[in-house]
Parts: sequence; C-alpha cells; structure tokens
Amino acid sequence: MNLLELQRRMAEDVRRPLTADYEMQRITDEGTATADIAASYISPNSRLTSFERLEIYNRQYWFRVIAAVSEDYPTLNAVLGQKRFDALVLAYLGEHPSTSWTLRDLGAKLPSFLEAHPEFGGRRHRLAVDVANLELAYVDAFDGKHLDPLTAEEAQAIEAESRLFLQPHVRLLELSYPVDNLVLAVKKETPEVDIVSSAATQRDATDRAKIPPVKREAVFLAVHRYDDSVYYRRLEKETFLLLRGLRSGASVAVAASQAFAKSKLPPDAQASLLQESFAHASQLGWLCPLTKPTWI
Repeated sequence: MNLLELQRRMAEDVRRPLTADYEMQRITDEGTATADIAASYISPNSRLTSFERLEIYNRQYWFRVIAAVSEDYPTLNAVLGQKRFDALVLAYLGEHPSTSWTLRDLGAKLPSFLEAHPEFGGRRHRLAVDVANLELAYVDAFDGKHLDPLTAEEAQAIEAESRLFLQPHVRLLELSYPVDNLVLAVKKETPEVDIVSSAATQRDATDRAKIPPVKREAVFLAVHRYDDSVYYRRLEKETFLLLRGLRSGASVAVAASQAFAKSKLPPDAQASLLQESFAHASQLGWLCPLTKPTWI
C-alpha cells in the first residue's frame, strides 16, 4: 500500500458513519470486518487494538462535524430534545456529508432536510422547521456579503420603473410561529460553551434550556446585519411582500402592486406604509444600487 492508497483508505474509514451508539461500525456495508481492515494498516499497541485506535479517529471526526452543525442550531436542539436532535443530525450528515475544506456550509441544507423528514420533528415539526430556518438565516446574515447601499441622492431618484437590489445578507422569512422570541429566549439561557451537540460533549440533558410555550402565529421577519451584529425585525405582511418582490427583480411599481393586491388597509394607510417601508429599508441600508451584481 503506497502513501496515496493509505490516505484514501484512512479517509474512507474515518468518515464511515457511526452506529446509533456513536461507536465505529464493526461490519462495513460490504460485509467486511472493520477490525480486519484496521489491522491491515494500523499496528496495535500495549493498550489498544488496531480497531480501537482507528475508532478514536472515526469518532472524533464525527463528533467534530456533528458539533459544527449543532453550533448553528442551539434552539432546534432545545425544541427537539437531545435524542431526537442527535438522530436528526446523524441522519442529515449521512445524506449530506462534508465535501468542502470549510465547515461553514455544512448545516445549510438541514432546514430543508428536516422539512422533508417530519419523523424527526414529531408534534413540533412545523415549529422545528421554523426554528431551523431562522437559525440558518442568522448564520447567513452574520457573514453574508454587504454591498454599498443607495446614497441619499440615489434613494431620492427612485421611480416606479426602478429596479432595486436587496442586501445579500438580508434574509426574509415567512413563519408559522413567533420563533424569533423563542430563539432569543433560548440563547439567553444557554451558555456559549453549551451550544454544541450532546453527542460530542456527552453533557447532561437536564442542563438543556427550557422551551417556553409558543402559540401558532403568522410572522414576517427580516434577519439582517447592522454594525456587525445580527438583528430580527418583524415586518408587516405588505412590507415583506414588497421586499420579496424587489429581491426577485420586480420593478418598484410591480413589487408594490403585488404587495398591496390583497391588503385590507385603506388607500391612505397603504400609501403611508409604502412610504414607511422604503424609508426604513433605506435607513437600514437594505437597498442597493439599481444594477444587480453579476456574482449573485
């Protein structure tokens, strides 16, 4: 076995999924004994067998990637509970393993995975999906790109046919539960050092943050970064639809028409909200120059 073959063999064995008890598989999917594979290129020592030495690396690899995903979803962890959350993460990583040099995007598909697998959410499935989407939006807003916003002169020059671009770091969420309050409550109660999966740290489940009661309520939310901090801002439905329309490439006139098409507000209130929506978006730097960047 040359060096390249050894590296490939080691990488395959280290990345092989753990059992439900977070141990190395004793038999591979092909039916080969893992102990025999380990013995073919790892020597035992006075304390550990070849299998046990390889298992250390196998478990630590998975604990690291589990922790990388878990650190981004502390409230989802609290909502689902230790056992269900860890099962979700293991199943997710089995379908979406790490394929990049960076762990930044490892958990990016977790909300969509959870939505497609309601068995992990149980009776809190819809709530859990909302929480996952908000926690992913936090990550995206925290390190998303920031473009130079419209200047005061450019803002004053906006016309009906103008096309504006929304800041890349702004995330718009339509939620079924007020999970912004829930996420903030959990983060307040959870120490930073505790925001990792119990699979990796083996912490006591009794230390988990308690979930306050949450009633179903339609919430329209903008998650954005301001002065290097991430904030959640609730929006009126019409404002949400307006911003979503602008992001999709619609002109100001078309976006406004779509946003207020089914609004129950009287005409004067609609005009006031439209003006207020543009004013707030401009003040927060959400609106960017009229040409959409080619890299988006």
